[in-house]
Amino acid sequence: MELLIEQRKAAGLTQADVAKALNRHQPHIANIESGERRVDVVEFLELAQVIGFEPNAVLNAVLEIAD
Repeated sequence: MELLIEQRKAAGLTQADVAKALNRHQPHIANIESGERRVDVVEFLELAQVIGFEPNAVLNAVLEIAD
């Protein structure tokens, strides 16, 4: 989930900032970023909205890595 970390940091947000915006605790975001927790589509879109990234661009980047 390095792409999410990069997007969050580029937005100038901490894990705590994102967690607060999603009404979650910081460890929840840490678990996502470390890969310990998978993200469903709805949660991914919520992360995109809070962090401010284009979800399609990140998904395309994931596809490129997978190839």
